[in-house]
Amino acid sequence: MAVRGMMFMGMTVILLSLTGAKLGACLILDYYAFACPFAEFIVRDTVNRAIQRDMSIAAGLLRMHFHDCFVEGCDGSILIDSTSENKAEKDSPANLSLRGYEVIDEAKEMIEDRCPGVVSCADIIAMAARDAVLFSGGPMYDVPKGRKDGRRSRIMDTINLPFATFNASQLIRAFGERGLSAREMVVLSGGHTLGVARCSSFKNRVSNSNSEVEGSSNVQFLATLKSACSKGDDATVAFDESVNDFDNSYFMGLEEGMGVLSSDQTLMSSSATRGVVGMYASNQASFFFDFSQAMLKLGTVGVKDVPNGDVRFNCRQLN
Repeated sequence: MAVRGMMFMGMTVILLSLTGAKLGACLILDYYAFACPFAEFIVRDTVNRAIQRDMSIAAGLLRMHFHDCFVEGCDGSILIDSTSENKAEKDSPANLSLRGYEVIDEAKEMIEDRCPGVVSCADIIAMAARDAVLFSGGPMYDVPKGRKDGRRSRIMDTINLPFATFNASQLIRAFGERGLSAREMVVLSGGHTLGVARCSSFKNRVSNSNSEVEGSSNVQFLATLKSACSKGDDATVAFDESVNDFDNSYFMGLEEGMGVLSSDQTLMSSSATRGVVGMYASNQASFFFDFSQAMLKLGTVGVKDVPNGDVRFNCRQLN
């Protein structure tokens, strides 16, 4: 795998050259080169316009890809709407904060107009997450494609998502079950450099006496979290000081005891993760490079192919 770096619109670009090579069970970079060559341009333009309207949508798109891959694999199941017969993943409490479904819908509709039944919703999510990172100032990386859309989306499956209360050992185990290392878990946690958390996800931080988390916390920052929660469970706090910029501020905040979620601050409590946090806090280039590689690996988790998946015509419902 060759690695190239360049600048794009003032942003760091990391291109992982995998043309002609497979990544995962059935993924290749030029999968749509002949069947739908404009797919990537349509997704990128759609995401760019959405972020110009609302910069905070980038966090939602990035998190959507993670939540999709972590449950049933990267198969677009997070997009399916609930029906009277089935409660879908997106209605899980863990997913109620996700945003950007309309961005995926818009890109899908435009792609279907040009090449119907070709580009999967799962691939659109993966490309949209990449472009959300790019247009927030983060690295650009190539996304291998060829994922098929799953045929199952059930709220019960979201029990497999990491909880905001997980400690470092639980996070390492959860990510390890999906083939991701402790270092990859830490760098993917850096996606929290974008967006905000609701009090319902971090209110345990202001009452938790667990020294594994609180021993490395900032008392003044905990007071800030407590003040936010006084306004209710839907009150929000930014994960780091540069809420809409993709950078390494998240890791610098952890070193200062300012992790919003227990699952953020706990990364400073374990010898298996503390050093990695320090490295990314002091070296943004290393964070960008490792994040790009980890996202590529995340994008291969549970990938489906025919006959276990297909291409949905409408991302919100099964064919």
